[in-house]
Amino acid sequence: MRVIISGGGTGGHIFPAISIANALREIDPTTEILFVGAKGKMEMEKVPAAGYDIVGLPVAGFHRKLNLKNIGRNLLFPFRLISSLVKASSVVSKFKPDVAVGVGGYASGPVLQRAAKKGVPCLVQEQNSYPGVTNKILAKEAKRICVAYPNMERFFPAEKIVMTGNPVRQSLLAAVDRKEALEAFGLEEGKPIILVIGGSLGARSINQGILKTLGDLPNDVQLLWQTGKIYFDDIKNEIAKNPRPNIKAMDFIKRMDLAFAIADIVISRAGASSISELALLGKPSILVPSPNVSEDHQTKNAMALVNENAALMVHDAETETLIKESLKALENRSDLAMYGENIQKFARPNAATDIAREVIALAKKA
Repeated sequence: MRVIISGGGTGGHIFPAISIANALREIDPTTEILFVGAKGKMEMEKVPAAGYDIVGLPVAGFHRKLNLKNIGRNLLFPFRLISSLVKASSVVSKFKPDVAVGVGGYASGPVLQRAAKKGVPCLVQEQNSYPGVTNKILAKEAKRICVAYPNMERFFPAEKIVMTGNPVRQSLLAAVDRKEALEAFGLEEGKPIILVIGGSLGARSINQGILKTLGDLPNDVQLLWQTGKIYFDDIKNEIAKNPRPNIKAMDFIKRMDLAFAIADIVISRAGASSISELALLGKPSILVPSPNVSEDHQTKNAMALVNENAALMVHDAETETLIKESLKALENRSDLAMYGENIQKFARPNAATDIAREVIALAKKA
């Protein structure tokens, strides 16, 4: 069986895509897999590191927020799209996939559109509670649409929908020695830990809100902070002005399994992949939806949990309240336990395998 997996742009698309590929290989080690991503995006690094081949397209998104820089980019959009369609057509013709899978991100549109035109059965993996424009368009050609939230028939044909949940990084499921995890980050036992993760690239507004209110953090509460690479130096320099042993800032946390294992509460964006990981691990969370996403889908993701008492939410404009809200939550251990228990109801630990089986079923019908 030969499978193309397309999409990327952020860890929220890339890690689920790799999990699907791994699940396909576990079921059938002879499966040939080719990734197609966007040139210059992080999938061009992360996918080869996971052991898979990848082809890059020149595709880029259309920027709805207009400024001089984005207007220039938007003028190039149609040329990049046409070039990407031509290259995607060539890739599909040469690789001859039995199935094409789209996980979201710029590259998924051209690849699945060209694959469908050539008669290749397509599967769309929609991670969010509110789909983006690309997946709404691709749904017309897709044979299967794997979703993570209920009531998605509002957007997609009901007969195509399969509830699978979102795949997560399998490394997070391994047993963790708590002492090892604390030592890895230089943290102490017996003091609560707030974990801040603004996504794999960091989040400016979360970082600014935390940085401005570090004085509100008591010495008996610890902060483990993934800042993102582009923000790290500035944050490190600010912390150095008043160094405190209970604040640990890092540009990127490679061992997220260790970080999650010791966190008492997590501050996170509300991307679908992040929520799926938090749900699987049963982590009490404060979600900060990014305002810079299509259709404001992160707010809709967060509200799906808030409505079930499965998480707290702080708006992006209110990030200076994050430490205060975290401390308030840590003081009420019964509520904290409730959030951890309720978020687990959203977990789908076998999502990658379930999606892989749908891919295999499509290949057999082709």
